[in-house]
Amino acid sequence: MDMNPSQPSIRSGSELPENNLLRALRLKDYELIQPELELVDLQARELIYNPGDHVGTVYFPCGPSLVSYLVTNEDGRDVETILVGREGAVGGIVSRGNLPAYTRMIVQFGGIFAALPLDRLEAAKEKSQSLNQMFARYADCMMAQMFQSTACNATHSIEQRAAKWIVSAMERTGDSIVPLTQEQLAAMLGVGRSYASRVLQNFRREGVVETRRGSMLVVKPEMLAARACLCNDSVKGHFENVLRGVYPTEEGVD
Repeated sequence: MDMNPSQPSIRSGSELPENNLLRALRLKDYELIQPELELVDLQARELIYNPGDHVGTVYFPCGPSLVSYLVTNEDGRDVETILVGREGAVGGIVSRGNLPAYTRMIVQFGGIFAALPLDRLEAAKEKSQSLNQMFARYADCMMAQMFQSTACNATHSIEQRAAKWIVSAMERTGDSIVPLTQEQLAAMLGVGRSYASRVLQNFRREGVVETRRGSMLVVKPEMLAARACLCNDSVKGHFENVLRGVYPTEEGVD
């Protein structure tokens, strides 16, 4: 994304929310929404929206916070479509006015979120073409992630998808400890618990991960990345072309 030197972004500053999309905004654009931003603490597994719910607030995950978009199948199982962390936002990103939610949005990893009333975001977009363009670019990145997820679920093995999911979580949280149980991993992948259990057993046997109560420690991130499909790389490449510097990298992972 072209940045005008006379309109600097706000990528640094400890007082700012730890959300890369917000920090990539031009200062004048951030100032349009900053008075209405409220920091809230959401817990893991907390429901943000159900299908059909009125979407009145946009949530920006901060730091290691993560949100999953889930679609419920006919058999009642939830399948994850995309994962959103500090690179983005959830809820009414590009809608003009209040529209109902299509998927379930659930907090996967709890923490701090910057909440913004949707009508305030829309009012700010009306005042700033650059702010409107920024969110349109992010919406394009979200669509790319959804397309890639569809292809991934159709073509890649459970092991590849599990490795991809764990690597993606590490990139977004900046931590090699992933607070995830095998039941939650199975739900994210849309498979039975036994399938997820076998995959994790293989990872443990090879010394790639260590499982703990309610979490797992990635001991060999390079080996785990080698077992993952290349879907994350495709999504990151598109982010870099459209919103350079917004997608988290592995640099924060121990």
